[in-house]
Amino acid sequence: MVPVFSKASIDEAAETRRHLHANPELRYEEFGTANLVARRLRTLGYDVTEGIATTGVVGVLDTGRPGPTIAFRADMDALPIEEQTGLPYASRNSGKMHACGHDGHTASLLLAARKLAEEHDHLTGRVKLLFQPAEEGGLGAVAMIAGGALEGVEGIYGFHNRPSFPLGRVFAKSGPAMGGSTRYEVTVTGHGGHAARPDLAIDPIFVGSAVVQGLQSLISRRLSPLESGVLTVTGFEGNGDGNVIPSAVKLKISLRDGSPDVFVLLDREMRQVIANICAAHGARAEVRQTMRIPTVVNDAAETDMVVRIAIDTFGKDRAGSIEVLPTMGAEDFAFYLEQVPGCFFFVGNGEDSAYLHDPKYDFRDDILPIAGGMFVAIAASRLQAA
Repeated sequence: MVPVFSKASIDEAAETRRHLHANPELRYEEFGTANLVARRLRTLGYDVTEGIATTGVVGVLDTGRPGPTIAFRADMDALPIEEQTGLPYASRNSGKMHACGHDGHTASLLLAARKLAEEHDHLTGRVKLLFQPAEEGGLGAVAMIAGGALEGVEGIYGFHNRPSFPLGRVFAKSGPAMGGSTRYEVTVTGHGGHAARPDLAIDPIFVGSAVVQGLQSLISRRLSPLESGVLTVTGFEGNGDGNVIPSAVKLKISLRDGSPDVFVLLDREMRQVIANICAAHGARAEVRQTMRIPTVVNDAAETDMVVRIAIDTFGKDRAGSIEVLPTMGAEDFAFYLEQVPGCFFFVGNGEDSAYLHDPKYDFRDDILPIAGGMFVAIAASRLQAA
């Protein structure tokens, strides 16, 4: 089955994408988006379940013929960003913006849903379409899995648009394909006192500052230069006053890793550095992990298949594989890949595109039929009728 979309269906997808862009909803608030998705899927003949993970939607296309069950996923949530694009379809919701392209991801999967419904006589097995809430820091994938979205699924696929890559280029990486993300809160406790007599106190601000400096050595001196990792201190708070040394300070840390092994290394070394520095100054530290999104690890065989399909569909000049991480950004699609083999691939959003989470970012409608076409082509390959 060749994924050739009619002009009318592509125009509808672009109109849908712009409607979603103009009406962004934050994580677990995607009620309008979910309603649109559910109505569209029912019109196309899908068996629809709503309310999974609060606002998640699952649509099932059952061909009635024996075969595997595969899943495609799109995320629906926007970000708390004030848009600065000046586009005619810019956000109408102040302080909310589709600055990561989830409007385009949703529209792409709806475009594919129409084509799959039209061509279901050429398929076997079942297709499950997962429209997920709360990818942006809300662990929506975890909630979808808990709600049964992966039941019976034997392979799962999704994509993300990629600014700075040629418009419409499809590519994938086997193994670690996006960074893992871990957040921590660290409490450094000393002994409060008078600002005029720091010798009678154990100043947690001084100790915390030493911790910040010491952590900078992790990437440069503890991690192999052939591996990828990022450690950033994103918050430093104390409750002292003009003449008061506080008893404790709190730090927030963001750790990014390029593979599960790198995470284990950096997590261990970070905790050791913090403990040693605090002990050297007579202070103590409590390190609490507040969130963990694993590294996206693509199955090798599934990735080879996706790359082959992309080349067969769009040509070698517009598709292929890559060997390095295209980003250290995280994706909770990783949780699906921990349960089911699959592939998370990428489609270039243009070398001149503003980057993700930028107030001037916009998803390019040109790649709707490319991303949607990949979903259709994968289904045709996995569920081809005899």
